[in-house]
Amino acid sequence: MNIEEAAAQKQARIDTMQDKIVGINLYLNDETENIEVLEVDNTAVRNTQIQRIQQVKANRNADLVANALAAIGQAAQTGTGNLLELAVIAARHRATLGEISSAMEHHFGRYVPDSKTITGVYANTIATNQLFQQARSLSNQFEAQEGRRPRILIAKLGQDGHDRGAKVIATGFADVGFDVDMGPLFQTPAEAARQAVENDVHIVGISSLAAGHKTLVPQTLAALQALGREDIMVIVGGVVPSKDYEYLFEAGVAAVFGPGTVLAEAAIKILELLMETEQ
Repeated sequence: MNIEEAAAQKQARIDTMQDKIVGINLYLNDETENIEVLEVDNTAVRNTQIQRIQQVKANRNADLVANALAAIGQAAQTGTGNLLELAVIAARHRATLGEISSAMEHHFGRYVPDSKTITGVYANTIATNQLFQQARSLSNQFEAQEGRRPRILIAKLGQDGHDRGAKVIATGFADVGFDVDMGPLFQTPAEAARQAVENDVHIVGISSLAAGHKTLVPQTLAALQALGREDIMVIVGGVVPSKDYEYLFEAGVAAVFGPGTVLAEAAIKILELLMETEQ
């Protein structure tokens, strides 16, 4: 929570130029540079990994694996033995990491991170800023028009555990006047879509810092459509190469916000798009 509070204060100082960062809010370069980016086909990688695991399982000694996993489970339950040593033995018999983890999870359970967000920190630092006030005004206007505040789900999908930026967005948008739902880490697109529908949000904001945007975002849009809620607006923020923006727009994304985006400006753009759509 201390990290989140410090991050929100830092973002507010950057957005108001109290903190100056060359290339972010000072001495910006208007020229666009075509940077070569390594393209990874996430679907192909996933399928290849699944095939490799299936080959490993087909060629290993199933009895030795079962005994090794049972020993891990017994040690977890009784508190005797060395779990690391038993995990190494299981790995030597070609047990997968998932199987080793599951053997311990059966007794210990699985850790579920508690997604808490704070409010007021961003607003306290930026309250007199004109853009922030404009965003608050639009939020109030939307509430008067629709009878409720704009609601957004901030989603972290796949194996992307970098949630600092997502939490800054959640904190800042709450201060602007949004109702903010924070999805858990490591959601699947289907889980995020289901949460968005259950919470009746207006927007799903996908925070992407692990290069999964070309796979996970279209899957989220498809999941929303399957649930009959293609009306829910999808936006993307994070480290997304500019050459991928058009791909996301064609998939159905309403807006993309890259590094250096001023939070209040993003909120204004989203609210304007939302009010146009609602009309």
